[in-house]
Formats: sequence, C-alpha cells, structure tokens
Amino acid sequence: MVDLTESGAVSPGHGRHGQSSGSCKKTSKKSRTRRSKRGRRRRSKKNRNNKTPPPYLPPEAEEGNIEYKLKLVNPTQYRFEHLATQLKWRLQEGRGEAVYQIGVEDNGLLVGLTESDMKASLKTLKRMAEKVGADITLLREREVDYDLDRNTRKIAEVLVRKVPDDQQFLDLRVAVLGNVDSGKSTLLGVLTQGELDNGRGRARLNLFRHLHEIQTGRTSSISFEILGFNSKGEVVNYSESRTAEEICESSSKMITFIDLAGHHKYLKTTIFGLTSYCPDFAMLVVSANTGIAGTTREHLGLAMALKVPIFIVVSKVDLCSRGTVERTVRQLERVLKQPGCNKVPMVVSNPDDAVTAAQQFAQSACITPIFTLSSVSGESLDLLKVFLNILPPLSNSKEQEDIAVINDCVRFSGVCREGERLVVGPTDEGRFLRLKVGSIQRNRSACRVLRAGQAATLALGNFDRSLLRKGMVMVSPKMNPTICCQFEAAIVLLFHAKTFRRGSQVTVHVGNVRQTATVECLHGKDELRTGERAVVRFRFIKHPEYLRLGAKLLFREGVTKGIGHVTRLLPPSQNHDQNQNHDQNLQEP
Repeated sequence: MVDLTESGAVSPGHGRHGQSSGSCKKTSKKSRTRRSKRGRRRRSKKNRNNKTPPPYLPPEAEEGNIEYKLKLVNPTQYRFEHLATQLKWRLQEGRGEAVYQIGVEDNGLLVGLTESDMKASLKTLKRMAEKVGADITLLREREVDYDLDRNTRKIAEVLVRKVPDDQQFLDLRVAVLGNVDSGKSTLLGVLTQGELDNGRGRARLNLFRHLHEIQTGRTSSISFEILGFNSKGEVVNYSESRTAEEICESSSKMITFIDLAGHHKYLKTTIFGLTSYCPDFAMLVVSANTGIAGTTREHLGLAMALKVPIFIVVSKVDLCSRGTVERTVRQLERVLKQPGCNKVPMVVSNPDDAVTAAQQFAQSACITPIFTLSSVSGESLDLLKVFLNILPPLSNSKEQEDIAVINDCVRFSGVCREGERLVVGPTDEGRFLRLKVGSIQRNRSACRVLRAGQAATLALGNFDRSLLRKGMVMVSPKMNPTICCQFEAAIVLLFHAKTFRRGSQVTVHVGNVRQTATVECLHGKDELRTGERAVVRFRFIKHPEYLRLGAKLLFREGVTKGIGHVTRLLPPSQNHDQNQNHDQNLQEP
C-alpha cells in the first residue's frame, strides 16, 4: 500500500531499517524545522553583511569644473568669500561653466540634505553666483537612501554659467556626420528653426546653399547653423529671433553645428570640415529604418581617427516600429563595442540620462551617448537639447602660440585682437605677407577679441583677397614662421588594395591644409600593406605649406586611407635650397 506524505513525497508502508511511516513523518517534520531555522539564520546574517551600501560618485577632482559640497548653510562672511573664490576657479576651469553637487562629500559619498538645509544651500549658492556675475540652473534633484532613516534626503545638481568678461558667449562646435538621407540637415533645421518637419523635408530648406541641394535634398558643401541657450538653459533660436545677431545677443552659450556632406563623392569636403574647423564634438546621425549603411562606418572611423568625441542620434523613429529602432540601437552597440572602437554605449531615455550622459561624455572618451528621436513628431528632441545645454567645452584655456587658419577663420591657439598686425602665408612662392586686422565678427556680431577654438570672419582692410587661399595661416611675426615642402610622418595604413610604396600619390589633410603629396621614401621598408606602420617622407607637389610638429594627419586616394602625425619638418634648405632669412620672406602685399 502506498501513501502520500504531507510533503507530497511517495512513502511505502514500512520505511527503511524497519521504521514505520509515522516515524518517518515525525523525523521529516523535525528535519524541516531545523532546515528552516538554519535558513532564517543564514538569511539574517546575509542581510546584515550585504546591507545595501550607500551610493558613491567618483571622488572630487582638484582640477576641472565639478565641485562637491555637503551643505552651504549660513556660512560666515570669511567662509562666503572663500566659497566665491572657489566658484571663480571652477568657472575658469570650465571656460565659463561649473557643476555643483550639493549634498555630496568630497569622497563622492551621496549623503543628501533635508529640505530645509537644501533650500538654504541653494540660496547660498545663488548668492555666490550673483557675486561673481553668474547664473544658476537646477539640473535635477534626487532622493538618496542613506542610513535607512525616515527623513527624506536629497542631493541637487546645479549648473553655474558665466560668460567670460572678454567674450560675448560660450561657444561649442559640433560636426554633424552621417550617411546620405539619414536626416542630418532636417534635424538641424528643426533644432535651429524651432519648428518640426512635415515629413517631406521642409525643415531643411533654409539650410541649403545651392540649387542642386534643394533639388536633390542632399548636402554637398559645408554650412554652419547656430543654436543658443540663455543663462537659464532655455533654447534661443530663429523661432523667437529674426537674425543671428539677436540670437547671439540673447544667448550665453552657443552651439555652432558644422553640417557636413553624407554622400561618398563629397568625402573630401567632409574630411576638410573635420580637419580644418577643429570641432569639439561630432554628432553621428543614423536613420532608424536603414541602420548602419553607406558612409556611416567611414564617418565614425574618421571621427575616431581624429580623436573627436562622438555621440549618436538615431533619427526617423516615427517611420518604423519600436522593434526596428531597438534593432538599430543593438547594431550600433555591437559596432561601438568592437575592438577597434572600444566604446561604452549609453542609451539616453529620460532627462536624468541626458544630464548624466553630458557629464560622463565630457569626462571619459569611452562613453558614447545614443539618442533616439524624431524630427517630425518631436519625440525625445528635448533630451538632445538638455544634453547640448549641459555639454561642457573640452579644450582648456591655456594659450600657446598665435595661430589662425584661413577658412572663414578658426583660431587654433592664442589671441587675436582688432588692430593687431600679423603675417599671412605661405604664398605659392613660400613667402609671408604683412597685414592688419581691421575688425572681427563672430556669427555676424562684432567682437574685439578672438580666442583659441573660436571661429570668426576678419576684415583685413586694403589687403588683396586674391592673394589668399585655403590652407594659409595668420601668425604673429614674433613666431618667425617657417614653411616646408617635405615632411615626415609616423603613419598607419588603414586600407590599401595592393601595396603602398615610394612614388605613390595621396591627398594629405593636415588641419586646414589639403594638397596632393608624393611618397618620397619609407624608412626601413620598401612597401606597406594594410595595417602596417612606418615613418614616411611626403613631398607636396604644388606649393609649400605651414605645418606643426605633432599635427594629426589623414591621407587618402581612392580606397587607400591612412592616419598618423607629423614627426619632422624638413627645413627650406632641403626643400628648394632656399637660404633666405625670415626678413626676406616677409613682404608687403
């Protein structure tokens, strides 16, 4: 006869070793009781040992624009002056922007403040900002669970912004990359015009510069669009301002978008825009319905080769299902995680993500934020605006040499002022010409000083414009500028169909310089294949150029592509047997 015990196990009428079923049942009950007690003791011990630890931020850095403060409640006058001086330092480090984390210890521990202490701390921070002429914007507040007390504690993240005294606004340059028909120009039109697209490209019409661009809907040239933010973080664009001057006057921060071509036949224009305009960041636009296609991988590789931090926007999410969008995002994540990229993708889905992404993106080159949005429905468009508003400049304020390049004019380093006397060159004969800066305009607004990393247009008085060409530089005469027709570079050959050897001709991009060069020799090797490295001597075939040691180099010819940096400039005596001194090379136009 077979019975079912209480535990559901099958038990015969007589157990092993002659035990009855009743005895088995009793033993089973005691065993279960002991196991239950042991389990409770283990869980209790585990809970005590594995108590949820308090959350941390990275420890506060001495340098940079991020400051941690536990609280700022009723400081003494001496303490207040010290805090204001500290704020000035953080603003200087961030080129006019600083982020304060209130309720956080210096080691990064998120302690949090009560509501009354938080209000008092924010009030003190506002007084500090007013003293130095800055404005504050509360980015977000978060509750923290610390010490498991019942009082609600919060930490606050505050953006402090102050336009430097010698500038009209803070300026960031963002290069816009992506395959043809991915929605780059449409997205810029929506951001800068303030009106959503109608689904047929209406938003992009104001961005095109040529008739064939309007007819085909494809960008073939480099264009610039601006998006402003006022001191409160509110968007300033053409929806409320009629002219660029009004946008500049109302903005404390300006994003200048460099709209580049997506079609492969305009690749040289895209490379020139990336190398010559020195963007702070790159925005890669990918269409959700096509995914990674066309020049997308190539543009991603170019940005990485030039060490331009990149974030990704997946556009046209209104045209496809959520599953298709997620498939495109997964495809991007796989590419970014590949050994050649080694990026950490971060999908932005809410305002908190946007704030975190902006800060981590600026601190780590590995982080790559990914936005999914629509220019037609406006879905998640505000997240991109929050990100751009908080995104800090990367370059520091250290000034080295006085160099400006001739496009419109992009300042590499140093300072340029109205009335300053500079030299421009080299000409086709390798000479530098004297000139005087008459006036300076940034985004069609007059300014007196041009600083490192800023783009502007210069009026050069009676100077003959026909003497200028792309690739020239304006420098201080004190630099004693030199030129070269030959230079050496340490390169890596990214791709070549056959072999790369002496006599090969490639188009070389170094900053704003774009010229065909011949390979004179490969040190230690007869030829190069894909993936190999070497030090190569190049010779420009048309005219001499001004280069800098350490400058990033990119060369191409058909499917041939390579990157590197300049390691040696051969003196003019080895180029053209020119032994003229510097004074002979300076001429009046």
